[in-house]
Amino acid sequence: MLSNSNSHTKLSYTVSLFIFFAFTAWWIYNQVALSPSDPSNALFSDTYWVLPLVGGAVGVWVAKQWGGFKSLFGKSILFFSFGLLAQVFGQVTYTYYARVQHIDAPYPSIGDIGYFGSVILYIIAISLLAKTVGASLSRVGTFKRFIAVLLPAMLLAASYIVFLRDYTFDWSHPITVLLDLGYPLGQAMYVSLAILTYFLSRGLLGGIMKNKVILLLAALLVQYSADYSFLFRFNRGTWYAGDFSDYLYLLAYILMIIALLRFKAVVDKGKADKAVE
Repeated sequence: MLSNSNSHTKLSYTVSLFIFFAFTAWWIYNQVALSPSDPSNALFSDTYWVLPLVGGAVGVWVAKQWGGFKSLFGKSILFFSFGLLAQVFGQVTYTYYARVQHIDAPYPSIGDIGYFGSVILYIIAISLLAKTVGASLSRVGTFKRFIAVLLPAMLLAASYIVFLRDYTFDWSHPITVLLDLGYPLGQAMYVSLAILTYFLSRGLLGGIMKNKVILLLAALLVQYSADYSFLFRFNRGTWYAGDFSDYLYLLAYILMIIALLRFKAVVDKGKADKAVE
């Protein structure tokens, strides 16, 4: 049974990494050999959602190993998976506008239900993970609490200072303004929670969770950078399909998938230890 589980884990790693490196090679070729207006860039942007789709499926499988909705940790993994699938919804919706409606990607659109929804889902996921490791501010030193709040606050301030420079608050389009403000704020929240969870996880199971939480934190930080890059470029008219923002999303997805699979390794280790006993 353990051997079968390990084979599934290896297959998940292989498929996910193959997709990631294939799209990476494609993106590099587009940047080096083609112009931004080349259709290959748009095709790249329209198809790399296959990686978070695989990641969402992998995450649901990993969550099942932890008991799914029956356990806090299983629920946390599920919500990370739902966040990846929400990203798929957002990307597919934008692809629909471009390929079927033949219009430039609108912002905001129905696709932002998925994109902003993923922010909310990640907040829920990291909150559940924090509860799993017994999150309590009383267990975190004052300095670490300060760092957990200061770093996201700095990211948020930098985002607003740069992003809101010459920004026009057009309240005739309130959803646009709320999303422009809400994306950085929501992401700063899950980054702060992830930092706190990292500090707490250092002592959990002999620190076995620490590296996994670091990967999650890295994925969330890259996701933050991707969203900020897209909003910044889009509002200044410099964004194009398949640009660096899209590659940041791709990188965030693979980091998230690897983190979820590393959590699966904790389950395998526990089963292996029991088998030895």
